[in-house]
Amino acid sequence: MPARALPNPFRGLVSLFYPPFCAVCSAVVDPGENLCAVCAGKAARIVPPFCAKCSQPFEGAITGSFTCANCQDRVLHFEAAVSAYRSRGVVRKVMLDFKYGRQIHLRHLLGRWLSETLADPRLAGRRFDFIVPVPLHPAKKRERGFNQAELLAAALRRRSGVRVQNVLQRTRYTATQTQFDRSERMENLKGAFRLRRGSNVQDLRMLLVDDVLTTGSTLSECASVLKKAGALSVHAATAVRG
Repeated sequence: MPARALPNPFRGLVSLFYPPFCAVCSAVVDPGENLCAVCAGKAARIVPPFCAKCSQPFEGAITGSFTCANCQDRVLHFEAAVSAYRSRGVVRKVMLDFKYGRQIHLRHLLGRWLSETLADPRLAGRRFDFIVPVPLHPAKKRERGFNQAELLAAALRRRSGVRVQNVLQRTRYTATQTQFDRSERMENLKGAFRLRRGSNVQDLRMLLVDDVLTTGSTLSECASVLKKAGALSVHAATAVRG
């Protein structure tokens, strides 16, 4: 009579953090995975050509570096914002379920996507002193229950070894950016961030982290605060590009 396999005492714990079903189609997945092979294959990875400044993809025959219309007529205070995946289909559902559906376990998947930005030539080989998550206003953090940028920054720290420092503070409760166009987003964010009391970024190289980049207005406003406080450089990374 064959010996019975002993139960795995950690299976329940693993399932708590990685539910054994695909986050999109509910198919059974392997332990530690959030997407089945089919849905993972539908995740739209951003590949060249794209804007060197904000990673906006371009469908065309451009072979060299270029700047998109979103960036050409304004000042963006970060050196470059690198995104890994396009907010379409599978990727958009994962992001929305994580951010608004309280599917916190999806931070593991989004964290892996975010870590892929480190291989981009705009970030690869650079030394960063701190990872800086984009802050939420305390009232909004209480409403949501978490700051998605902080969770993703922690995931990136585990993969990069770079420390996370919450040196920025959100000073105004602003309306959600999703309802505004680009110029309205910029106006909505004026004066919305400041350096935390006692924080020092003088001559440091910072990597800003957020979940999604749409127009780049939030990242630019944060980068402006850091540079005015003496930061040597500010790059940005997001898991998803809107």
